[in-house]
This record gives sequence, C-alpha cells and structure tokens, in this order.
Amino acid sequence: MSKARIILRESAGEASGEVERELSFLERVWENGFVRKAALLLFLAVLWEVYGRWTNNPLLFPTLSETITALIGHIRDGSLPQRAYASIKVLLLGYGVGVIMAGALTIAAINTRLGSDFLETMTAMLSPLPAIALLPLALLWFGLGNGSLVFILIHSVLWPVALNTHSGFRAVSHTLRMVGRNYGLKGFGYIRKILIPAAFPSILAGLKIGWAFAWRTLVAAELVFGVSSGQGGLGWFIFENRNLLEIPSVFAGLLTVILIGLVVENLVFRTIERRTVLRWGLQS
Repeated sequence: MSKARIILRESAGEASGEVERELSFLERVWENGFVRKAALLLFLAVLWEVYGRWTNNPLLFPTLSETITALIGHIRDGSLPQRAYASIKVLLLGYGVGVIMAGALTIAAINTRLGSDFLETMTAMLSPLPAIALLPLALLWFGLGNGSLVFILIHSVLWPVALNTHSGFRAVSHTLRMVGRNYGLKGFGYIRKILIPAAFPSILAGLKIGWAFAWRTLVAAELVFGVSSGQGGLGWFIFENRNLLEIPSVFAGLLTVILIGLVVENLVFRTIERRTVLRWGLQS
C-alpha cells in the first residue's frame, strides 16, 4: 500500500525521525497520472462548453456539445475517418523516411569528422527554415499530391531528430565509451549496445519533436495549399468546412487532430518511455 513519509526536523533538543502514514483513498487516486490528466481535460471541456454557451454564436465559437455532435455525424458518414486515415498514412511515410535519414546522418556524424561537420552545418542552415516555406518549391518539383507532402514532412522530421540524437551521443560519458571499447565493441554493435541506450532520452525527445513538427506541417500544408488536389486529409477537411461556414465541423476536425496527438503522446511515446528510459533508470 502507498505510504507518505512526514520528516520531522530537529528542533531545540528534540530528536528527528520519520513517521509513516497511509494515504487516503483520494490521495492514492490523485497520485495516478492518468487521473490527474483526465481531470485536467474534463476541466478544459467544461470551460469550452461554458464559454461557447456564453458567446452564444456557433459561427464564432461552437460549444463542445455542438462540436461532438458534428464529430459523431462525420464519423457515421465516414468522411472524418477517411480524412484522418489519409493524413496518418502520409504522415507515417514522411516520418519514417525522415527518421531513417536522421539515423544515417547521425551515424556518419559520430564516426567521421567530416560527417559531424556536415550535420552541424546543414542543421544550422536548414533547421530554422519552416517546412511550409519549402512547399511552393515542392509543388514545382513533385506537383500536387503526396510527393510534395512527404518532401516537407521529411524536412520537418530530419533535423530535430538528427540534432537531438547527435547531441545525445556526444553527451554519453567517457566511462561508458571506455566500457564498450574494453569489450571490443566496434561499429554498429558499439552504437547499438552503448550509445543508443545511453542517449535514448535525447533520441526519444527528438522523435517527439519530429512527430509534432510533422503533424502540424501536414495539417498546415493541406489547410493552406490543398496540395492533395481536394483528396487531402484533416487539413483539407477543415478548409472545406470553413468555406461552407460549418464551424462546428471545423472544430470537429481540430478536435480530431488534438485527440490523435493525445493518443500518440500518451499511448505510443509514453509506452516507449516506460519500457526503456524509466526501466533503465535514465530518468525518474
């Protein structure tokens, strides 16, 4: 059973000690991170509903209940799942290619001085450049369609993942590096068994940042440019409904983007973190 320790400090001739007491039921429940996050989301949902009712203008700010009604309607007619699937399919393709390229650049950077100089130079040049700024060029090179989207998604993912991974590798202690060398590890075996586990918190942070950058870049590209010729995903869904002044449907599309982000963060990345970083004792 969970315990809480109350530490009594020394004072004027009194001995110090520890007293343990059982946490109450409410305290044990509140210790659960899922419960705290659920309570926060519930508070935001109530705030959304109250503010929407106060404005009383669905064209300006629909209530949460109106948004959920629109969300359910678009799920039933299949339009929203189809658009979400289209977005996620392109996103995973661009994200996967970007991560692979980032890994290749990072491996070259830690093995050769020229590779390190190349990665640092390209990161300094291209990382500050917004991916959406490259979309007009991508449209000229690849035309309307998923090719342009994949190109800018790779740009969104490549540099933050490579930069965080390279920084994590460089931060690995000399002691761990010497342990690997003493065991005769070289090449990819040295990277896999020594560098990656030690640098995994930085690698995971880079993967999270890359995912967030790719997700918002994809939605922005579909929303602003409609680069999939009317066959786009959630961004195009939001754009179409805005033109039709179906504002609850616009908010339903935005809510879908938020929900997918929450699922990926709390189910995918959190599971990876719990099974790696937390289990290995690299973070508390």
